[in-house]
Amino acid sequence: MKNCLVAQSGGPTAVINASVVGVVRGNKEIKRYNKVYGGINGIEGILQGKIVDLSDLNEMDLEVLKHTPSSSLGSCRYKMKDFRDDETEYNKIFEVMDSLDISTLFYIGGNDSMDTVSKLSEYAKLKGIEKQVIGIPKTIDNDLFHTDHTPGYGSAAKFIATTTLETYLDSSVYTNNGIFIIETMGRDTGWLAASAALAKINGESVADFIYLPEVEFNNEKFIADVRARFEEKNKVYIVVSEGIKGESGRYLFESNSSCAHDAFSHVQLGGVGSCLKRLILENGITSRVKVMELGVTQRAAMHCISKTDLEESYEVGKAAVRYSAEGETGFMVAMKREGNNPYTMETFKIEAAKIANNIKYFPAEWITKEKNNITEDAIEYMQPLIMGTPDPTLENGLPKYLTLY
Repeated sequence: MKNCLVAQSGGPTAVINASVVGVVRGNKEIKRYNKVYGGINGIEGILQGKIVDLSDLNEMDLEVLKHTPSSSLGSCRYKMKDFRDDETEYNKIFEVMDSLDISTLFYIGGNDSMDTVSKLSEYAKLKGIEKQVIGIPKTIDNDLFHTDHTPGYGSAAKFIATTTLETYLDSSVYTNNGIFIIETMGRDTGWLAASAALAKINGESVADFIYLPEVEFNNEKFIADVRARFEEKNKVYIVVSEGIKGESGRYLFESNSSCAHDAFSHVQLGGVGSCLKRLILENGITSRVKVMELGVTQRAAMHCISKTDLEESYEVGKAAVRYSAEGETGFMVAMKREGNNPYTMETFKIEAAKIANNIKYFPAEWITKEKNNITEDAIEYMQPLIMGTPDPTLENGLPKYLTLY
């Protein structure tokens, strides 16, 4: 009986470790592999031989791990070269797998990670290497094609909506409340910012305006909308995605200076909320403007996760092991929504090459005609994904977490 290897890549989520637990427990159920190994720091760590044995984790450890946020195996943002240019990394990875009698690599990640799954599986097929490479989805951005949604998104959406509710109440207590701006993550898509619309009081969404990257940002319209709402209500609540762009096609926060990039040539974002604040101040709407950048709290807030999201992250890990028994390679486990009332989901397989290097944008028909908020159809889509609250293990009054390296 062969062994398998599971690793994590890209930005963490609050529920990514549940997929690792799903792989371990899924294997215990069907006994497909002798051992389950964990790769530390994704492909980058595997290339260095950084591997741990997960097979001996007891049930208590697995349950704690399932409720631990961020990547307990560590992560990476490592872009593999095209094997047509350089086969060195590919051969090294399969050599490491051979040394531990590993036949299958389960790679948990988003768009860029599915690019790695596609490349490795294609190379193995081309060279006649009998290895399986299978993708398990995760990303708070919810921007993967062909899957209804991604593990990690529901919990991030729940945290953003909850934070929106709480900060709205906090910012509404004075006679002169001013303007409050929340900046969410979202490089290319507005799924995260849109989730703020779930925050309702007395049946009404508390966010006055929500700005998404899918819509070209217009300074003049923004100022006009905010001024009118402030004069009407003496307060304005704004949610903005970090990735919004102006008429020039440049990120709104960008100056003439160069911006840092990661290994996949992604601009490192942040600071758009302050840009909106400056616009408001320069146009004399009010001097009372507060900005809160949610940052990494969106992807590590285990105290505010969705039970639905946690269990689905767990289930796609288990499904990956079941699908591996069919002998196929180069696919990602995806999710199909069967219904909303009641909400049900099924898994299926999709070629990783169809996921890699593609972006699922927030639907245009779910953006209001004013281009500054979202529709009830979008809220109906998001609502089931944030449902339920799990019970984590506590230790000395705080959640108990586990790391694996």
